[in-house]
Amino acid sequence: MKRNLLIVLLLYAVNLFGQELKIRGDVSATDTNLALSNASVNIKNKVTGTTTNVKGSFTLNYKGKLPIVIVVSAIGYESQEIQVTSESQDIRVLLSAKTIMLNEVVTAASRVSQNILQSPVSIEKMSLKTIKENPSYTFYDGLQSLKGMEAVTSSITYKQVNTRGFNTTGNSRFLQLVDGVDNQTPGLNFAVGNLFGASDLDVESAEVIPGAASALYGPVAFNGLLYIHSKDPFAYQGLSFQVKTGINHINDPATGSKEMNDVALRFAHAFNDRLAFKINVSYLKGVDWYANDYTDVSASTPLDQRGPNNPARDALNIYGDEVSRNLTGIGVVSRTGYEEKNLMNYDVYSLKLNGALHYRITNGLEAIYQYNYGVGTASYTGSSRFDLNNFVLQTHRAELKGSNFFLRSYVVTENSHDSYNTRSLAQFISRDWVQDLSGKVVAPNVADDTWFTRYAAAFNGTQAGVTGNSHTAARTFADQGRFLPGSEAFDKSKDASIHNYGLSGAGVFSNSKFYHTDGQYDFSSAIKVFELLAGGSFRNYKMFTNGSLFDDKTNKIGIKEYGAFTQIGKKFFDEKLKLTASVRYDKNENFDGNFTPRFSGVYTVAKSHNFRASYQTGFRNPTPVDQFIHLNVGPITILGGAPNNSAGLNVYENSFTAASVNVFGPAVGAAIGGGTPPPVAINQNKDLLVKSNVAYIKPEQQKAFEVGYKGLINEKLLVDLNYYYSSYTDFILNTVVLRPTSPVLGADGKINPAAAAEVAARTVSAFQLYTNAQDKVSAQGVSFGLTYLLNGGYVLGGNATWSDFNLGSANINNIAQFNTPKYSTNATFGNANLGGDFGFNVAWHWQSAFDWYGTFNGVRPGRIKAYSMVDAQINKKIPSVNTTIKLGGSNILNKYVSQSYGSPAVGAIYYVSLVFDNPLK
Repeated sequence: MKRNLLIVLLLYAVNLFGQELKIRGDVSATDTNLALSNASVNIKNKVTGTTTNVKGSFTLNYKGKLPIVIVVSAIGYESQEIQVTSESQDIRVLLSAKTIMLNEVVTAASRVSQNILQSPVSIEKMSLKTIKENPSYTFYDGLQSLKGMEAVTSSITYKQVNTRGFNTTGNSRFLQLVDGVDNQTPGLNFAVGNLFGASDLDVESAEVIPGAASALYGPVAFNGLLYIHSKDPFAYQGLSFQVKTGINHINDPATGSKEMNDVALRFAHAFNDRLAFKINVSYLKGVDWYANDYTDVSASTPLDQRGPNNPARDALNIYGDEVSRNLTGIGVVSRTGYEEKNLMNYDVYSLKLNGALHYRITNGLEAIYQYNYGVGTASYTGSSRFDLNNFVLQTHRAELKGSNFFLRSYVVTENSHDSYNTRSLAQFISRDWVQDLSGKVVAPNVADDTWFTRYAAAFNGTQAGVTGNSHTAARTFADQGRFLPGSEAFDKSKDASIHNYGLSGAGVFSNSKFYHTDGQYDFSSAIKVFELLAGGSFRNYKMFTNGSLFDDKTNKIGIKEYGAFTQIGKKFFDEKLKLTASVRYDKNENFDGNFTPRFSGVYTVAKSHNFRASYQTGFRNPTPVDQFIHLNVGPITILGGAPNNSAGLNVYENSFTAASVNVFGPAVGAAIGGGTPPPVAINQNKDLLVKSNVAYIKPEQQKAFEVGYKGLINEKLLVDLNYYYSSYTDFILNTVVLRPTSPVLGADGKINPAAAAEVAARTVSAFQLYTNAQDKVSAQGVSFGLTYLLNGGYVLGGNATWSDFNLGSANINNIAQFNTPKYSTNATFGNANLGGDFGFNVAWHWQSAFDWYGTFNGVRPGRIKAYSMVDAQINKKIPSVNTTIKLGGSNILNKYVSQSYGSPAVGAIYYVSLVFDNPLK
């Protein structure tokens, strides 16, 4: 009897502890006294929550004990915390409107939630309100208005972002996360803008950390971090869709106006407080910007002799004409190239599919599975102009998270499909039709030499019917049989080369992937005395190019790297001063480990006035390509800098510098020409040769110091000011060496005559090696931003950035190029509620001129002119049907501007969009 009674009591106790409470309430706005639908209601420090229905009411199911604290929030309103002590408690929540988003919460700066005013480092945020009011064509385009942000457009579907200098079109020094997932492509090793990112309808916010973030995020965050947060299906439910149509290429004589279309759909539903899902579909299609700068950039021709009539012409966006010869008695002559418009696929598109399932296992534990599929076409400016054609990127993400921890694993896979190199494509097409002097088409491997032979014969007047001493006539004769763009023969040759990979074609093949697991735990609530955060990560690259880029047909290439960090924070002086110290250790299997510490302090003079200072370090591991490229391109072999990539080749250990060979060769030739026997000439000049001393590749390094102030004055003016100074070492670069089969040095430690003889006989092998520069350079900058709330809901904002690069005594060819304007400014002006349900926003960007250095033009400078761009939109809200109509444009003044040398000039996009947003509840 006693045993039965005990069982009943235990069952009652368990049932009492686990009984489900139903907490009910209503949420409305203080300014209108109207119900707020879709407001979030969450239990503090738990994952449990719900949203309000169209009447502003909510029912929150909770298994546990009272009292609890619930947090109520809504877009554009101040959040509020309410203590709940009874299930029958009458909860009436009035939220005050946020007339300006000055007290945003951010998570990226310290990996925990905090007020943006108290961030220990500079951070910028694009909130959901800002995203909705963004006048640019996409939210991603609008990132350029953030303070200190740099952007480069290679394509309509591909814009690259960066902060604090060393800008590039493919930025492997800048980390981009979407819901914690690194969406870089495994083969390219950088994120292709938002081509494979989140749909505008699903983006909740975007946070940007300028400068080094390696102490918390590892090696990729060398120069900054962009963290994109998507919408939680519990908090943002219902059906949303967007239809946007526009035109570009206005007043473009090459194309005429072209249509653009963009459609997107998002649907999210919570079956209860435990299970929710969302799906996203978006599709963009349009005609890409044309790269049609035909400036002659021939390195072999003096500047005043360049132009369309230059026999050695090498036009910037014409390809195939970089193949040239110095013909005896004639001079340098280049082959006839093909314009980019005949090689690139300008019909671009982007398809993004996304699905996520969220399940709340308990009040404090949530499981998430998310799948993303992206496929699209984009133009990318690298060492050539690449067509990323039907490129596919997929991610699978599984995550377990609580209020103070998360554990996340994901895999990112790519398929390059029909992608190709336009410069190589032009060269291969040019080798398919060349005729010898008898009119017979020759094999591609002798086509270039044969073409120059025809040119020389015609120019020298040895061909009947051809005017001698005429470059025009000689080129016409040499080009006989040339495939004309648009012809069947041209298209057949083009298609064959695109689908031929490696040395024999222009195709780019990669089915590479990487696996990643990371997690963190916040011990602060358990320790109390100080804040403690710890975490770690592991990544495994699995590269596969089938021998087209790496030596991986039989040698499988994988790279493992791991890291761990800890962060301690403590407040002093009545919580006015907060000091934080972070340190991270990262290890790549091919390199020594790296410690990256960060120290910061934030002093709060008053609630809304905060001064900050920080010391940060950053590092960047060489990418898989930097480490393992193994590509024989005929006269030279490009070799990555990982030690095992050159095992057995004896290159790093036994080679001569190219510079010394360039001195030794002419000296021996002159001596032999003067009558000296070759062996004697070689022996007399062998000491001109210099043994190379090329180190295996290692990570780049950065040290940075920053001070700043962020404050809110009279609840109307937000001020943000910062100064930074950064120093850099070990920039990754390429160097050329020549390797003999004989030892470079003899037993006496001097240059071996046998090796010198191989150099003289030109039987040595040439290699382009990846290594690091020993030079040290520095950069500094100041950014200043203001946001002011005017009467009537008008908001005026502006920021300015000054950037300075100090080359010091470094060789400009041995460091990454800064590629950043000295001055850049942004200004915004808008009102979300102008009256009559109208709103508008205008954004203006200006930057000064600067020289752009990139591999596309052989690391020779190309001038980027100063330019300004204006984006604007006006919208009309129709609350009765939950719809907003927006009329706007990017670069509305239609000033065509190039943002990197060799990339296309970007003009206006005018658009009209309709956004329907109907909550389920």
